Amino acid sequence: MVDFALRRRGVLAELREGALGLNEVCDADVYLLRAAGFHGVVTDTVCPVCRKENLAEVSWVFGDDLGAASGSARGADEIEQLALTHDAFTVHVVEVCRSCSWNHLVESYDVGLESGEGRRVRRAVRELRRHR
Repeated sequence: MVDFALRRRGVLAELREGALGLNEVCDADVYLLRAAGFHGVVTDTVCPVCRKENLAEVSWVFGDDLGAASGSARGADEIEQLALTHDAFTVHVVEVCRSCSWNHLVESYDVGLESGEGRRVRRAVRELRRHR
């Protein structure tokens, strides 16, 4: 797992010092804001920029074996299911404020099966379902 807390502190310090503008750090696009509303998990952390609401964490999945699911926001249950049936993939957790559009990568981690195992598992599941 990679934790981006140190980089986050640096960005916030640059914002306070005036080295970065609000438009550079509060730039969440409409897809991220929608994902925060649908898939986001509200945290106990108040937005460090506007202080209007608590941040939501959104998990995005990326991996070759995921097919069309790669590059999409997913809830924890969905990520768990994907991890049981797909080769290793990366999850990026992004914090976002729906009020001011602050967003920052919080952490990144890998989950899933060994290379090549995902396809075999999915094939076995299909066979089991077919014979029921």
